Amino acid sequence: MSEKKTPDLGSLRAEIDRLDDGILDLLNRRAIISIGVGRAKKGSPDTVFKPFREKEIMERLAKRNPGPLPDSHLHAIYREIMSSSRRLQRPERVVYLGPEGTFSYFAGLEYMGRSAELAPKANFEEIFRAVADGEAELGVIPLENSLQGTVGQVVDLFMLFPVYVQSELFCRITHCLMGKAKSTAEVKEVHSHPQPLDQCSDWLRNNLPGRTLVPESSTAAAAEIAAKRGPEVATIGHISLAERYGLNILAAHIEDLPDNWTRFLVIGPRVSEGGNRDKTSLLFTVPDKPGALAGVLETFAGRAINITKLESRPLRGEKWKYVFFTDLECDLSRMEYDSFLAELREKCHTLRILGSYPSGPHLNAVGRQ
Repeated sequence: MSEKKTPDLGSLRAEIDRLDDGILDLLNRRAIISIGVGRAKKGSPDTVFKPFREKEIMERLAKRNPGPLPDSHLHAIYREIMSSSRRLQRPERVVYLGPEGTFSYFAGLEYMGRSAELAPKANFEEIFRAVADGEAELGVIPLENSLQGTVGQVVDLFMLFPVYVQSELFCRITHCLMGKAKSTAEVKEVHSHPQPLDQCSDWLRNNLPGRTLVPESSTAAAAEIAAKRGPEVATIGHISLAERYGLNILAAHIEDLPDNWTRFLVIGPRVSEGGNRDKTSLLFTVPDKPGALAGVLETFAGRAINITKLESRPLRGEKWKYVFFTDLECDLSRMEYDSFLAELREKCHTLRILGSYPSGPHLNAVGRQ
């Protein structure tokens, strides 16, 4: 039997060059079509971002993928292709809790892609206001953390601004201790956003006992302070902040529990249209009478609708009154739920549907530069 000849390195590289040329041609053909889609949509107030369509594309390609290219690589490649496609159709401004380098920034970058026009805002209210007033087409906000629970202020802002959930995403959160110091022995203060300080409280107690913990408006703001103050000040945040602010990584993966995820929402000024919607979020209040909440919950149970989140928040301007934020595993925008919604409105004092949207991907953005 003759031995199989192994291709030489030069031949393999020539084949890669030939394939790259073909890929480049196809990408430009796709770009031309994307520009045409943008022209067809010209004048439409609808957002270019279509999470339903993008999820369908991802799922279809994953089913057709024979390998050896891993699905995770395929998703990363196509997320950037779709980010470029959106930018070619019509640039969209996406606001997030800044400054650049926060976990909200990396979540937006990972999910919306590097062609997205990301713009920082100083606080959550500015994000909601920018989307509601048309200054931005989309906003990225953290809703809840798997360890620390819901960001209450975000739920409160849904009561004040007419914005709607377009999609969700889940990002794994891992923390590093960084500073100008050469070792943790030099550190006297640790600055960070309150959530990272809480998420790393056991590590801090065991490894930096007695140090002063200082809450800041964001992890990026804390990193800037650590860069200016010298070796006695350290910060906790995303690993990429070290390179961005010229800090040393003093300890990595210091979160108390490794399975630490934050759920982010992408919000827009109007209800997103089309596609397969897996979840619905809503706000409701109930009449002040015995059994009112139980009656609402029985309505969900009667339709076999699974409630994945139910949380109460104080109703602004009404002492001892509460509003309920709820996630449901269903698409309440479908006509088959019209009668159910009518029944639900009868049992609620107020009801506002925040949006029906596809279930989000779990993205591991840790360690990216």
